[in-house]
Amino acid sequence: MTPPDWRRHLPSVDRLKGHAALDGLQGPDTVRTLCARAALEEVRTAIAAGSIGSATALAAAVAAALERARRVADGPSLRRVLNGTGVLLHTNAGRAPLPAAAVAAIADTARGYCNLELDLASGRRGSRQAHLGTLLRWLTGAEAALVVNNGAAAVLLALHALCRGRPVVVSRGELVEIGGGFRVPDILAAAGVELVEVGTTNRTHAADYAEAIDLARANGRPVAGLLQVHRSNFALIGFVHTPALAELAALARAAGVPLVVDLGAGALAVEAALATGGPGRGGAAREPTVQEVLAAGADLVCMSGDKLIGGPQAGIVVGARRWVERLQAEPLARAVRIDNLVVAALEAVLRMHLLGHTAQIPALAQLQAPAADVGAYAVALAAALRAALGPAWTVEVEPALAEPGGGTDPLVELPSFCLAVARDGVRAEATALAALAAPVPLLGRVRGDRLLLDVRSLRAGSHGAPPAGLAAELAAALWTEAAA
Repeated sequence: MTPPDWRRHLPSVDRLKGHAALDGLQGPDTVRTLCARAALEEVRTAIAAGSIGSATALAAAVAAALERARRVADGPSLRRVLNGTGVLLHTNAGRAPLPAAAVAAIADTARGYCNLELDLASGRRGSRQAHLGTLLRWLTGAEAALVVNNGAAAVLLALHALCRGRPVVVSRGELVEIGGGFRVPDILAAAGVELVEVGTTNRTHAADYAEAIDLARANGRPVAGLLQVHRSNFALIGFVHTPALAELAALARAAGVPLVVDLGAGALAVEAALATGGPGRGGAAREPTVQEVLAAGADLVCMSGDKLIGGPQAGIVVGARRWVERLQAEPLARAVRIDNLVVAALEAVLRMHLLGHTAQIPALAQLQAPAADVGAYAVALAAALRAALGPAWTVEVEPALAEPGGGTDPLVELPSFCLAVARDGVRAEATALAALAAPVPLLGRVRGDRLLLDVRSLRAGSHGAPPAGLAAELAAALWTEAAA
């Protein structure tokens, strides 16, 4: 018997416009039409994939598709989430939560017009970089600074402006692939430079760079620069060697080319570097600070604003004035420039670094928080959550290991504590999925029959909430219809 073609059983657009899933939807009739058409297209795709095999499944798929379309129309897709994963700089969850001062700066700037490119002293056109340049120079000791829209753009702009059409030397051990499948060789190709690989995966020496420089000169195509890339999401241990930055700086000076360092996370202070690059399992004592990299001879240092700086997504370039000015003059700089809201948030965060208020930057505060402090908060949070959830739930406190994430030292493990949550008769996977569907979604890790919620990462996104306040939000996410 031939199975039914469920496409023939799909309701019409007009009928779907009156579906209960769209009750209360605001806006003109065209919005309902768009929702109905989107739902039908989604269900047709599901039918073609063979995932619908009954009238009941068809009705459920239609209702679910309409509900998803409705959420696009009348509710924000981008929402705050509760991060219980134990990854503090969680790329998929927006990396560093902004401190209150940065949030206030964004709100104030967005409320009306601002002096983004207006020199208030003269009334003439100014530069959006002026709001950040002085702070970055003071913080890093660099001669000049430039801010673009993300870290990859900072590297892309530097290579495009300084090395386009010519060779750039990079160690094979630094040809990193970052999140989303983006690879360093691809960035170099997009910048229009020729990649010259030196060394091996695990061992590269200064002599390898020197040989590449000499060979390129002999071939009539002298190198345009040296690039050192932070190994953002992996580590090399064992029989390894990387030349000292000062050695590379000397080679670059002798060749008359810039040494560009992609520092990744970009710690502005030893305290931040120690918190994320401390004694890991075979890792270095800590990652270098921006100031140390510049002092070692780097001409340009590129880093992210939303990792160890704790600000919004941005790409920061600091270094020698003559090189930074060439980046500023490059037409590509306009294509990757930042807007007024990023300027407002980053300015607020940089000033907090300058004034020594990093304890008020959420991610940095939790990266540096003593384990005893995290444990005490975990005990209080567990007690409040038990009271909020009731006797059907068990909430236990267990030791855990959190991680910085976000392209920092991958070997570092931060001593932490987690809440191990379970409900009688409900699988942990079901609880986790239901929590993701809550008005304020909750991210956690399923282990066995329990959902684990790391306290360090929860606190980083809680805006300083006391245990009772955070427990109320956790309970609201856990007590959903699907979990009940």
